[in-house]
Amino acid sequence: MDKVILITGVGGMVGSHMVDYFYEEKAKVIGTYYKPTTDISDIKGKAELIECDIRYYTNVYEIIEKYRPQYIFHLAAQSYPAVSWDKPQETMEINVTGTVNVFEAVKAIRKTDEEYDPMVVVACSSAEYGASLEHAEGPVDENTPLLPLHPYGVSKVGQDLLSYQYYVNFGIRCIRARIFNTTGPRKANDVCSDFVKRVVLMEKGKGSGDKLIVGNLETRRAITDVRDLVSALVLLSDWGGAGEVYNISGMNVYKISEIVDILRKNTVLDLETEVDEKLLRPSDEKLICGDSSKLIEQTGWKQKYSLEMTIKDMLEYQRRRL
Repeated sequence: MDKVILITGVGGMVGSHMVDYFYEEKAKVIGTYYKPTTDISDIKGKAELIECDIRYYTNVYEIIEKYRPQYIFHLAAQSYPAVSWDKPQETMEINVTGTVNVFEAVKAIRKTDEEYDPMVVVACSSAEYGASLEHAEGPVDENTPLLPLHPYGVSKVGQDLLSYQYYVNFGIRCIRARIFNTTGPRKANDVCSDFVKRVVLMEKGKGSGDKLIVGNLETRRAITDVRDLVSALVLLSDWGGAGEVYNISGMNVYKISEIVDILRKNTVLDLETEVDEKLLRPSDEKLICGDSSKLIEQTGWKQKYSLEMTIKDMLEYQRRRL
């Protein structure tokens, strides 16, 4: 039987790159989207795309019942912490109720088809660790207390623990992937993509000035390329332990100022920076980095993309689009 993959949230950065991956593998891919944050024309023709609001159970059930995917990558989410403050109800409905709907659909199908046994990979988040990251002096592992600091983080804890509950009580195989800072082409609204877009606009004479406006350049982040993240998720779907949780974090930690340095090397602009006080947060974790040793030991995952390679690809992507 041909491998059938369901990816919820193919309209996001990670989902779209996962479609690219499985297209090269010649797998049959079903992708759901709703209010995409990327240009889904990038992936048209590479997957069967279905508009689906994950908040409604019937929509989700009908897709899973029809295609019976062996692998479900549940990536659909309201994924912006800032938005979660303005729309906490919507964040919970999408992230928590959406996750329940996926598992309930699988559970319902298994009542009449005991042989249906998909692996469900759920995209969780380092935001679950929250306050624990503020006091961390090194990479945090999966046993670090979950102390989320915003509704988005709380919703991701909900996804995480619901997944575990469905595995323990109903035997639905799942992987919980706690994803740390990830960027790449098609990304929006993170520090790398914001800087890249502003630089490209400046190159084309469309910027609002001749300086790159920045916030705190001293914080340090482990940053993973989205294509390395996709590799980790796929490896976990085959080799991860059912019901287990895994950090996915880059091994290399960068100061935000290093992102600016890389941009300087890859643009013709004489790039100067200017700190905007409005971009300085009252509290900002000095270091965000996860311990991915469990992932590496069980799957052999290796990063292929350096931050410089990632930013070069992001620049080229934006230059083509703008």
